[in-house]
Amino acid sequence: MKNTLLIALLTSLLIAFTSCGHQTDAVESGTYDGTVKEVEAEKSEIYVETKDGKTLELYFIEKTRLTKNGEVVEFSALKEGQKVTVKVEKVGKRLDPLKVQIKE
Repeated sequence: MKNTLLIALLTSLLIAFTSCGHQTDAVESGTYDGTVKEVEAEKSEIYVETKDGKTLELYFIEKTRLTKNGEVVEFSALKEGQKVTVKVEKVGKRLDPLKVQIKE
């Protein structure tokens, strides 16, 4: 009985940890160049890998400005693999993207 309970507990913990999503990094407010690793349109969220190998989790907010070739574009313009420059503001443990510029 104890073994069954222990196995169930360990299985639950394993599922919880593997379903938490991506490993992301904390960075300071600033501007970063990187590549879009993933786009989650339903959450208005992107993951950007910076040139130094950090992964930024960015949920678009009302004041996020997304541009391409100097023009404001819709979130749907974002695709995996695109080069971007992001300006982020650290708010507590969260990073708010203020500007996202699609470079290609």
